[in-house]
Amino acid sequence: MTNNERILTDEMVAEIKAFFPRYPSKQAVTLPALHVVNERLRHVPLQAVVEVAELLELSPAQVQDTLTFYGFFKQDEPHGRVRAWVCRSISCHLRGADELLEHMCHKAGVEPGGTTADGKLTLEFGECLGACEYAPCVLANETLHKCVTNDQADALIESLE
Repeated sequence: MTNNERILTDEMVAEIKAFFPRYPSKQAVTLPALHVVNERLRHVPLQAVVEVAELLELSPAQVQDTLTFYGFFKQDEPHGRVRAWVCRSISCHLRGADELLEHMCHKAGVEPGGTTADGKLTLEFGECLGACEYAPCVLANETLHKCVTNDQADALIESLE
């Protein structure tokens, strides 16, 4: 395989290798490596799994096992530039999270787990976001939105347009 066919850039490889001294083995770097790829590509394609495995001296199956264990990673296609999780813990559920996600999906024109046609937003259910006192809450990339109303959700979606 030539360098032009590779998924991992030199910068991604360097970032992954920078984890090596911080972990007891290369295998322990699997999850951080997957995060590096996901952050850059917004998904982890199969070819990236093969390349990460090669870099970590593992089999592709070992890397794939880690990748598929976590619901965080997408493999088939990139998620939106903003990935928003509507919490579905019991607190959020009782305060309308299901209805909030339904409202947001309708507003954005996607199904739960879907990405808008322009690639700006992916809407998903998330497991507990650890902010029960602010139910219902939405995590959009790294920003937690607390006590989210339909109007606030609309404003979040509109801010992406």
